[in-house]
Amino acid sequence: MSFTRVASLSDLPTGALLAVVTPSGERICLVNRNGEVSALSDVCPHQAFPISAGQLLDDGSVECVWHGARFDCRSGALRQGPATDDLPAYEVRVEGEEIHVNVGAGDNRGAPDGAGW
Repeated sequence: MSFTRVASLSDLPTGALLAVVTPSGERICLVNRNGEVSALSDVCPHQAFPISAGQLLDDGSVECVWHGARFDCRSGALRQGPATDDLPAYEVRVEGEEIHVNVGAGDNRGAPDGAGW
């Protein structure tokens, strides 16, 4: 596993999305839902627009601003088209005020299934 520091908690208020780029160039969207931080690919599988430009909805979905595709904010599971694929999710660790993402696991390994949200 290769965890990389990508942001501070102060950069990601509750209810926010934040675009970050890892040192290897991976575009990641950080999500803070009720104090729980998760990380998804920041590339919508529908037409490659940034997910971080969208919004976090009350039901725990992240909505792409361009065409309305929705994904579970923890697992990246597709909830509504027009996209047809899930978003890759990344394992996250919060250490003190720092947010670290496992950049070697952008395929839902270690990501919760989103049940119960």
